[in-house]
This record gives sequence, structure tokens and C-alpha cells, in this order.
Amino acid sequence: MYEDKTLICKDCGNEFVFTAGEQEFYAEKGFVNEPQRCKACRDARKNAARGEREWFEATCDSCGGVAKVPFKPREDRPVYCSECFAKIQQEESAE
Repeated sequence: MYEDKTLICKDCGNEFVFTAGEQEFYAEKGFVNEPQRCKACRDARKNAARGEREWFEATCDSCGGVAKVPFKPREDRPVYCSECFAKIQQEESAE
């Protein structure tokens, strides 16, 4: 039903593909307009609106490695590196 479309980003002028899957998703959500920006420009715009994030370093409670997190760690809560966090999430979803 849907076919991939090549669109032009209104910010950078580069071509990007609006895939059939993305078109189907847009239709399911009731979106009537096609995207006007490529993923890189959408992400840059989103991050600019949000402002720069402050990152903190902590020790991973699971493996002992360095964990960089976007929140100030507290002593009463465990902190995990991204690899250990992903493993824990996977284990919890399997239960």
C-alpha cells in the first residue's frame, strides 16, 4: 500500500527517505503532514529546545565500571552503566 518516498529536508536541504513503515505509523497516529526534516535535523532541533544536558560520573553498582548518567547520583539508589542497565531491563521483562 505504502511505498518509500524521497523527501527534501527543509533545514539542511539533503534528501531523506520517508519509509513505507513510517508512512503507515503516521497514518495510524492520524498525522496528515509528511515530515519536513531529516532525522539528524529533527534530533538537533529537539536537543536545542531542551538545552545541553549535564552528565555525571558514578561507579556502576553491578560491574564497578564508570557510568555516565544524566542525573546526580544519590547514595541510597543504585547506578548502572548502560550495558548493565540494559541487562537488568532485559531480565525484568523476561520475568
